[in-house]
Amino acid sequence: MTAMDQLLQVVENHHEYARKWKARTGGKVLGYFCTYVPEELAYAAGILPVRILGGLEPQDVAEAYIPGMYCPFCRDCLAQGLLGKYEYVDGVASAKSCLHIAQAYRAWADHVPNAYHYFFNMPSLLDHPLAKGFMRRELLAFQESLEKLAAPVSDAALKKAIEVYNTDRRLLRRLYELRKSHPLLISGAEAAAAVLSSMLMDKAEHAALLARLLDELPQRPDRPKPGARLMVLGSEIHDLELLRLMEAAGANIVIEDYCMGSRYFWNEVPSLSDNLEAIARRYLERPRCPIKDVLERKRFDHILDLIQEYEVQGVLLTQQKFCDPHEFDIPSIAALLRDKGIPNYFIEVDVTQARGAVGTRTEAFLETLSLEIG
Repeated sequence: MTAMDQLLQVVENHHEYARKWKARTGGKVLGYFCTYVPEELAYAAGILPVRILGGLEPQDVAEAYIPGMYCPFCRDCLAQGLLGKYEYVDGVASAKSCLHIAQAYRAWADHVPNAYHYFFNMPSLLDHPLAKGFMRRELLAFQESLEKLAAPVSDAALKKAIEVYNTDRRLLRRLYELRKSHPLLISGAEAAAAVLSSMLMDKAEHAALLARLLDELPQRPDRPKPGARLMVLGSEIHDLELLRLMEAAGANIVIEDYCMGSRYFWNEVPSLSDNLEAIARRYLERPRCPIKDVLERKRFDHILDLIQEYEVQGVLLTQQKFCDPHEFDIPSIAALLRDKGIPNYFIEVDVTQARGAVGTRTEAFLETLSLEIG
């Protein structure tokens, strides 16, 4: 089995992976709702952090606990807990981000039987002079909480966790360098699986698979077919089928900007004598989601840099239905792209409903794109 096959298998059977890891190691498993949760602290305590994901299917159990006008992704995540799909987790954590995810976490903490739950107070104003000190204090409080759940966290264990996570991030960056190639060595859906599996696996095991994947890709016989080089940005996407539909329509998804994609791993924890300060800097300085991109609007420059680096010919602006942060953000992004002469197209999605129209709409955009770029 190739490394890519193994990564895809983890994504498709992530509950099974976590259960086997727990049985094999005797360790605790922590489910988390947002990528601003500092995983390194959990890993240093011997805990496996796993991202809470939806089941990608219709459900009717979450509406009693969370409004139906909230995004389908957060409702689907809550439904998995209510349905007992995450019975193996020993607790859940979330970070201060969007209101919808916060409500999903709160309802889970109140109504799903877990011994542990924690809400991490991620600063809202990341550039504020007091943000770094506040973040460090919050990290220490989270560490102390995790120590009660699992084991004491030594400086050596935290340093090791940082090294493991940075190694995985570095390998993912190397993988993403291959997405700049002509022709492509890896599809957008495959790259998404490489990132998503990182959120579901022991990072050391994941890094070993990534190293194998990087060795195997140059020799692969089944390379993606050439197509228009597109970027996808917007709400959370963990549905690989969405990306496959886009690529089946004739696109090459060469880069993305969302929290389950490049933003998850893009920057490393810097090397500092104070491990908590180093982690604080990493999470404060990572590429931002709309909910954290206030005052200075640094997100725009990052998106434009990615477009240039990856030779993007068009942008698909995707939004989970009712996703307020991106609903407010996308018009500004679309205006920016128009001003720069970059074709873009808006697609609203609901990952709990039929998704076939995504391919049709991508195909329509590609037809327009071919006219624009000649």
